[in-house]
Amino acid sequence: MKPSFQDADIVLRLYELRRQVVMRESRDMLNQKFLPKNFDDVKEVMTNFTNPLNRPFRQVSTYWEMAYGMARHEIVVADYLAETSAEGFLLFVKIAPYLEQIRKEISSTAFTNTEWLANNSAVAEQRIGLMRKRIEAVMAGFK
Repeated sequence: MKPSFQDADIVLRLYELRRQVVMRESRDMLNQKFLPKNFDDVKEVMTNFTNPLNRPFRQVSTYWEMAYGMARHEIVVADYLAETSAEGFLLFVKIAPYLEQIRKEISSTAFTNTEWLANNSAVAEQRIGLMRKRIEAVMAGFK
């Protein structure tokens, strides 16, 4: 499908939301400080409301689920959204190794829209591959 002017408007509105101060701070915290080495690291952030990354995690993960849900429900063209809003895949790559356990123990619906986009967009698949390489390089530096 070819993106429409409505698709462009939605993507621009999503971009504006990402620029809000609290959202920007939350994104920065997760992008820089959330580097889970195991499921316990993920569980600690997702379930411990006193963890300093809990609130940013909830804000950022629900934002991207909302955004990627627009592709899943055909409100915006999936490849176009993946092309212009790939940052959400960075969080997805970080939790992907633990997704089955997250859904079993914490939330059965966690990251369903992000996973849908990952599985239904060639652009998303390509972007996720790039993000995965970045995370692997960062994690290798911690060993």
